[in-house]
Amino acid sequence: MSQSLRETLKETWRFYRKTLRLVLTGSKEYYLWCFLLLSIMIVGFLCYLPQLQKGLITTNMKDQVVWGLYISNFTYLVGVAAAAVLLVVPAYIYQFGPIKEIVVLGELFAASSIIMALLFVIVDLGRVDRFWHMLPWIGKMNFPSSLLAWDVIVLNVYLLLNLIIPIYLLVKTYYGKEPNKKFIVPLILFSIPMAVTIHTVTAFLYNGLPARPFWNASILAPRFLASAFCSGPAIIIIVFQILREYTFIKVEDRALFKIAELMAYAMFLNLFFLISEMFKEYYSNTVHIASLKYLYEGLHGHNLLVPWIWVGTLMNLIAFILFLFPITRQRLSTLNIGCILIIAGVWIEKGPGLVIPGFVPDPLGEIYEYIPNFRELFISFGIWATGFLIFTILMKVAIPIASGEFSHSRYEKEKMS
Repeated sequence: MSQSLRETLKETWRFYRKTLRLVLTGSKEYYLWCFLLLSIMIVGFLCYLPQLQKGLITTNMKDQVVWGLYISNFTYLVGVAAAAVLLVVPAYIYQFGPIKEIVVLGELFAASSIIMALLFVIVDLGRVDRFWHMLPWIGKMNFPSSLLAWDVIVLNVYLLLNLIIPIYLLVKTYYGKEPNKKFIVPLILFSIPMAVTIHTVTAFLYNGLPARPFWNASILAPRFLASAFCSGPAIIIIVFQILREYTFIKVEDRALFKIAELMAYAMFLNLFFLISEMFKEYYSNTVHIASLKYLYEGLHGHNLLVPWIWVGTLMNLIAFILFLFPITRQRLSTLNIGCILIIAGVWIEKGPGLVIPGFVPDPLGEIYEYIPNFRELFISFGIWATGFLIFTILMKVAIPIASGEFSHSRYEKEKMS
């Protein structure tokens, strides 16, 4: 082991010991927030125990609809994680300073989203004891023929990138040292195609199923990416405003407005792809239109999703109008309204509006209207709470380092005084 590597490992270990103390101390509000999240996690875990024992029969998923709320959240969160590329590209390709200052926080947000996405896959497994089959070089992944194996690999690679890059930069910042650009820049650039890959492979999991015509469309992968570059940045804009309000981190309005401008282009593409797909189905009017009709019109008296999808579509349209004009996207009040609308609208479109219609009607022509039960809801809330807690802990360390409040030189001065 080289001298420089040994020194790096020692610095990293000392850094982790000090950050552990930082995480365990905080204000009363910080403790209350963590306690709330832990409480939700415990409730979710307790709801998961009967499912772990008896299987997915404890949910409202049946043989007709085998993917429900869990996979809906998984698909949505993969898109949220992929949206970190909207920070990386302007920051490192176009050297846009205001975003470059906060891109590390965006990458940690992407890591938290990927962890939540993987947890939703785990709770959706009928036999969790066979999870080890999904581990590379340990289980039988059926790589490269299995698309699920591809998805596991790209998601974990992207997760590692979004942990290694910000942690390395934070450690260097803490010690007041310049990062090694030959090491970190290639990783940052590699994260850009990986962000596209994780959502593309997720789309391939759907449109690679010829027996499900609702998903069997080549336009699905571009639709996934376009919607991802809407919802993910919308959450980031809201989160960054909360962080700058309650912490020492500085986030310029220029950075938020630039993200909003990029989102406007993605919103247009998302709506354009949706219209193109609807035109193809309704104009050709083949038997494969049944799933789309169930979603937007109802089918044979079954219309559980109809009000949801139209509300979601209306939210996306209003958000697009708000983001289209500079006068509304560069005013924080209307910007935040648009972000909330796009977060909810894309979740409806990409969650239940995508997953459930793919199973209706089933190959035998039967219609089963799925709605998640309370067990699924509380398990989902528990996973979301886990992601929020992980992100909170990461921010508890990252923000003081980024603002200069927590550094090695300051620590040494305080120790000597």
